[in-house]
Amino acid sequence: MNRYVYICTKDIMPKSLPDYKTAFFFALGFILLNVLLLTMYLFGRDFFLLSEDQALQSGRFGVHIVLIHLGFIFLNTYLLYLLNFKLLRTDFSSLKKLVFIILFTFSLATVLSYACSWIQIHIQEPSHSYKIIRGGLVRDYGIAIIVIFSSQILYLSRKQQQIVLENTILQAENIKTRFIALKNQVDPHFLFNALNTLNSLIKTDPDKAQEYVQQLSSVFRYILQNKQVITLEEELKFCDAYCHLMQIRYGDCLQIEQNIDKSYLNYYIIPLSLQILVENAIKHNVISLKQPLKITISTHENETIRVGNSIQMKKKAEVGEGIGLANLSEHYLLMWKEKITISNKDGLFVVEVPLKQYIN
Repeated sequence: MNRYVYICTKDIMPKSLPDYKTAFFFALGFILLNVLLLTMYLFGRDFFLLSEDQALQSGRFGVHIVLIHLGFIFLNTYLLYLLNFKLLRTDFSSLKKLVFIILFTFSLATVLSYACSWIQIHIQEPSHSYKIIRGGLVRDYGIAIIVIFSSQILYLSRKQQQIVLENTILQAENIKTRFIALKNQVDPHFLFNALNTLNSLIKTDPDKAQEYVQQLSSVFRYILQNKQVITLEEELKFCDAYCHLMQIRYGDCLQIEQNIDKSYLNYYIIPLSLQILVENAIKHNVISLKQPLKITISTHENETIRVGNSIQMKKKAEVGEGIGLANLSEHYLLMWKEKITISNKDGLFVVEVPLKQYIN
């Protein structure tokens, strides 16, 4: 299962957004297009260069004029694409981003057009310089419009591909997470401890045994659900059920304290996040009457929830197939592009998980 998911996620990683290489090939495409349009030049269209009669009179009609023309188009197109790709990577809203793109693209096109026209006038020394300037502006504004539209289309296309690929990765990761979580919880060792505890309760405290069965069924029912996100309130109910099982097993040796702001109960969290962190604390720390383990679960103003515990590490770390902090961190990066925060200082191990008020 793990090998299958690894292969899938490796093969379908999203392509990068447009960059300087893309800009180069797009500019090259403009050159090829303009080679076809040079008939306009041969028939004396001054939108691009001097008319044929003017060029002949000035003695400057030749291949070098064509090369200068193509060079201007390549330079302008390349720089305009680079600018558009740079602005498309910003974190502004779509509307603000589009306004900036239009404003800066036409501003740059104007500057480049006047610069190129000045060079062309200096080389050709025409009798009517305004025609060179006018032709340059028409050319470069036309290029600017094409660049803006083609950049938007390319960017949206790449974005859509990226979303589809990321969703595919998430589905694979979700399958892996659910599979490993279910495997961990249904592990024979876990079942043995659960049934052994239940057997003892049936003999000593039948009422508590019934409560234990209810909590155990809640744990399995939650694990088997097919949801990628869930409210904090639902996650806390599941975490309470799991913690209740652990407290019955460890008794007073395990202390779990919650400090939850009710305003966050409708925020969203990835399922099993709290259970994974509680399980991680129990698995890697000594739990005894001499060294009771205290776990704290609390929300904070920066829209996060923290799970912390006193550090009393076992001499020999347990080896298992648990999901672990690395996989939990990867899941949050893929799902929400958020990072979990891990700190280990002053005798406390704390993991901070982001909460989302809204989800797409």
